[in-house]
Amino acid sequence: MAILRHRGVFDEHQNLGIPVNIMAEGSDKGEYPTSSKRMRMDTGANQIDVHGRNVGVQVPDQQSRLLHTDVPLSSMYISNPNLSDGTSVSNPNTVPTAVLPSNIDIRKSWHSDVTQELRNHLVHKLLQAMFPTPGPAALKDPRMANRVAYARKVEENIYESANSMDMYFELVTEKTYKIPRQLEAKRRMFQTCCTMSNRCENQNLGKPVITMAEGSNRGEYPTSSKRMRMDTDPNSTITEFLPDCNNYQLFQLTKFYQDRLEQAIEEWVEGLGLMLTSEDHLTEEEYHKVTELTEKGNRVNSSKLLLNLVMEKGFRARRSMWESFVKKRHEVPKLDKILKEIQDLGSELLDYMDTVQALSEKPNQLKDIQQKHRETLQAQTETLRVNTILPEKKVKIFQLVDQYTELTIISNVRDRTLVEHELLARGRDHEQWREKHLRRELEKIRTDQLFQSSFSCRKSKSGSSAAVNGAPGIGKTTMVQKIIYDWATGKIYPHFQFVFSFKIRDLNTINCGINLRNLILDQYPYFGNVLGELWKNPEGLLFIFDGLDEFKERIDFADNRRNTEPQFMCTDPECWCEVSDIVYSLIQHKLLPGCSVLVTSRPTALHLLEKAEISVWAEILGFVGDEWREYCNKCFEDQAVAAAVFKHVEQNEILYTMCYNPSYCWILGLSLGPFFTQRGRKEQQVPKTITQLYSYYIYNILKNHSPEIESPRDVLLKLGEMAFTGVSEKKIVFTNGDLITYNLHPSQFLSGFLMELLERDDSAQSVAYTFPHLTIQEFVAALAQFLTPDPKDIWKLLSEAHSEGDGRFEIFLHFVVGLSSPQSALPLEEFLGPFLHQTTCQVIDSVKEKVEGQIGNAENEAGKRDLLRTFHDLFESQNEALTRAVAGSVKTLTFRRLRLTPIDCTVLSHIIGFCDTIKHLDLHYCFIQCEGLQRLGSVLHKCQELRLSRNNLGDSGVKLLSAALRNPDCKIQKLELNNNNLPVSCAKYLASALSTNRSLTNLKLDYNNLGDSGVKLLSDALQNPDSKMQELSLNNNALTDSCVKHLVFVLSTNQSLAILNLANNNLGNSGVKLLSAALKNPDCKIQRLELCNNGLTDYCVEDLASALGTNRSLTDLNLDNNKLGDSGVKLLSVALRNPDCRIQTLDLEKNGLTDSGTDYLASALSTNQSLTLLYLQSNSITDQSVRALCRLILTCKSLKQIELKGNRLGPDGKRHLESLRDFTPGLSVTV
Repeated sequence: MAILRHRGVFDEHQNLGIPVNIMAEGSDKGEYPTSSKRMRMDTGANQIDVHGRNVGVQVPDQQSRLLHTDVPLSSMYISNPNLSDGTSVSNPNTVPTAVLPSNIDIRKSWHSDVTQELRNHLVHKLLQAMFPTPGPAALKDPRMANRVAYARKVEENIYESANSMDMYFELVTEKTYKIPRQLEAKRRMFQTCCTMSNRCENQNLGKPVITMAEGSNRGEYPTSSKRMRMDTDPNSTITEFLPDCNNYQLFQLTKFYQDRLEQAIEEWVEGLGLMLTSEDHLTEEEYHKVTELTEKGNRVNSSKLLLNLVMEKGFRARRSMWESFVKKRHEVPKLDKILKEIQDLGSELLDYMDTVQALSEKPNQLKDIQQKHRETLQAQTETLRVNTILPEKKVKIFQLVDQYTELTIISNVRDRTLVEHELLARGRDHEQWREKHLRRELEKIRTDQLFQSSFSCRKSKSGSSAAVNGAPGIGKTTMVQKIIYDWATGKIYPHFQFVFSFKIRDLNTINCGINLRNLILDQYPYFGNVLGELWKNPEGLLFIFDGLDEFKERIDFADNRRNTEPQFMCTDPECWCEVSDIVYSLIQHKLLPGCSVLVTSRPTALHLLEKAEISVWAEILGFVGDEWREYCNKCFEDQAVAAAVFKHVEQNEILYTMCYNPSYCWILGLSLGPFFTQRGRKEQQVPKTITQLYSYYIYNILKNHSPEIESPRDVLLKLGEMAFTGVSEKKIVFTNGDLITYNLHPSQFLSGFLMELLERDDSAQSVAYTFPHLTIQEFVAALAQFLTPDPKDIWKLLSEAHSEGDGRFEIFLHFVVGLSSPQSALPLEEFLGPFLHQTTCQVIDSVKEKVEGQIGNAENEAGKRDLLRTFHDLFESQNEALTRAVAGSVKTLTFRRLRLTPIDCTVLSHIIGFCDTIKHLDLHYCFIQCEGLQRLGSVLHKCQELRLSRNNLGDSGVKLLSAALRNPDCKIQKLELNNNNLPVSCAKYLASALSTNRSLTNLKLDYNNLGDSGVKLLSDALQNPDSKMQELSLNNNALTDSCVKHLVFVLSTNQSLAILNLANNNLGNSGVKLLSAALKNPDCKIQRLELCNNGLTDYCVEDLASALGTNRSLTDLNLDNNKLGDSGVKLLSVALRNPDCRIQTLDLEKNGLTDSGTDYLASALSTNQSLTLLYLQSNSITDQSVRALCRLILTCKSLKQIELKGNRLGPDGKRHLESLRDFTPGLSVTV
């Protein structure tokens, strides 16, 4: 019966002149070729060799049919004389060849681009369409040569008639999918003539086969043999087809017909939308937006919007939509035509979609594919498109190589945990990194070095992954574009054969299972069936994922389930899984081990990568040095305007704060450019704060598009509400659904106005919208707070925003307070109407309350940072009355150990300028350096106590500070400049200031490098009888005995100096001898003398003891860490016995004292009535001194504290000494 059936089918199709697809005995009846066989050069078993070679007859098992090995075309096509006259081959196992004539003249220009090999391949494709899986009998049938000849003739006709290569491919594609339709129609006619047994035998030809197991959503892509065949009843066929389509198939099907479906449903869009809404696939707001467009007569955009929404919703919505199509097909002709086509094509439709992707490449020629890929990527990346706010030229297109400014990328990794806004956090560090760059201390990394082992922090044999992070707008995507362009043009990465780049925002639109093969084919369809060859050499592949922080599905690289549970594992490029699993597996080298991966991210998502297999970490630092000036010059054709803009920004540190960021620089150019190009603009109107800058950015957009805007206030309010939600949720990519939620019309993006504020990206699977920069989103969110007719509790909103610890609302809050200022609101009110006065008042009251609470809670770092943020808010407001009311009565400001940038110092200077009662300003260890001090210079004289230690001020910093000291209104009394890297040269500036200053009483210069010559200059100034200096600290300044002779004159003439700290220098015995002589002078008023660690021995003690016997002012003597020994203490004891000795505090720590020295002290102090503190730590005192120490403690009635730690006292001795506390109330004994 099977043989009769074959012969009948052959006879039927001979009359048509086309071959028939037969089902030979031994083949799987009704089975179509698997996806691995589709459009391949070989078809598994029973291969059709179109050359006349003997391939034999094979009946493979199930497993072998799923495997595929490509055979080079060049080896398959050989000449066969039997084909020229149409005679059959003698060997029944030999299939006739399809070799094309080699002597055809090239009559059209495009013919030269089509090789003989390509034409042979397309003939093979046509033959495959006729015989997807031929059986053994078909291979032996002598009429097979006729089928080959027919395929050859079809190709020749197309080749001769086509006017271009594109038309050639299109016609071959069309013919390839029409042939199976003709065969299917003929087969159905033939079935009616068969017997019942034959019909039963052929039943599987018309019955559906389930493609996926029920409930499966992550299985492999179903083979063609499993795809459903179409039944004769249209409705039953479609309703059976839909449930059997998996998620990805339905996704692809909808994409394939999307343009035609948009037209088909135009007249039925309200009904379809209502049905989808009733089934909860659309929200009421989304349905309202769809119908609103139809009511305005805009059915085209209405149907587009509806289909885009359905594509965003996912599989359930798509399936429900297709089921609705089936129900309404007879009422909607265009829809019925689409469904009829699907019915006729059946499973071949999916084959056809694959054919469209596959036919354009040259098979098995990776070199040719690589060349096409390079050309494609070069075309995609060679230009930059930038939106402008200019009505005459809304989009500027630049050549990438002309516009691209090289960014500084560093291999150093900064903190991955943010406690403030990422832009400000990176800007906060930027000046420090800029200085390192200027000193050539930065380890820079070029883009072509990202995968070099020298920068790798993790060695791996399975591949390399690099992570490049940077703040929003820093240039990550542009850097990726440049990398792709440079690879495509052969400049970098020659070891990578192929580069595949994906934007995460595009991947977010894929809401169904997919595999790596289809992920690539969706974006690069010309790879067709050669990907299998690429998998064999993963070391030659580079995958780029741009914008990991935008992933809607958070990838947790620390989740161990991904390594243990099968549903999370993706180890095969053909494996079907979620997009996030593919990205994870590539980065972790579980998928295609050996390949390389580059990911980019904002700092906000860096912590997610801590457990990832990242080999190289890098950060885009942005512009440093002259790079910002270079970029500014490229922004303007008129270099005079560029120079004017650059000068204004450079002179305004507030605007300059984020100039490391290219996107921010572009906003600067758009906003400031008109002030230097348009006549009539007054210089005083040029923006001076970030809020004013963005106000003019929006103002320029409104001005250029005012005729086309019906209600700009309403549109900006809605847009601002959506922007605020995005800021709250850290969301920067929006969909049509988001717009509808906030009552915005996606069709409004045909309007130039909205296009300037929200950029539309159509490159994704569905439409996506983003603000040009994160700060624009934040500004629009802040602006909305002043436009709402029904204000919410702004006080509560601001309080909640401040409570977020990651800084996401930081710039938003700056803008809110900034917009409460008339200077910022005025230009916008021209187009938007007056801002809500109630909101402005609430903002001002909120700031007042906040500052009062924060100033009293600025002890820890978080409290200090909160206060600094509020000061930034006040600065943005430029509201003098508000600032004076909030800060006017502040007495103390401390930011100790909090890193302050120059911009912070500018803000702080602005605030202190309104403080009338400021007394204490503590900036100890705030890294302000000379540049920060320069910003503060105008207000330093207002403070009474100024702590500036550990700020690396240097010589130039002291020069600035000296100017404040010379100010006639200077109130500075205490000045700390410890550890500031002050050289000898800075002493002249201090000396000059001290000679005229009449307020300074305490000067601390510890741990600097003034040296003897520096102290000489200071001494000359301090000899001025009008000097009010009471304390001078020169601890650790590389001083020797040479400087003492100058200090001696100060001690003898300065009647106010009471404290002199000369510790940790090298005065030696000779220096102390000179000091001792000065101490004997009755005019010396010194009360405290620090001489620790000065290399002193007993040689100088006699002179010192002599001075102590006559000096009536010295009460505190520190001789710690010297080498006085017992003999020195013996000499010192003589002075202590003197009833005129006024010493109250004596420090003899680390002086080599033994029990003998203790006896001398005990004896001398038994009659002393002044000593209250005695420090004897870290000497060599033993239990033998317990008796002497007890006598000392009991007889020296003025003693309040004695320190004995670090000696050689035993437990009994310590216990005995501690017990003395019971006999002497208030006495402290530490052993």
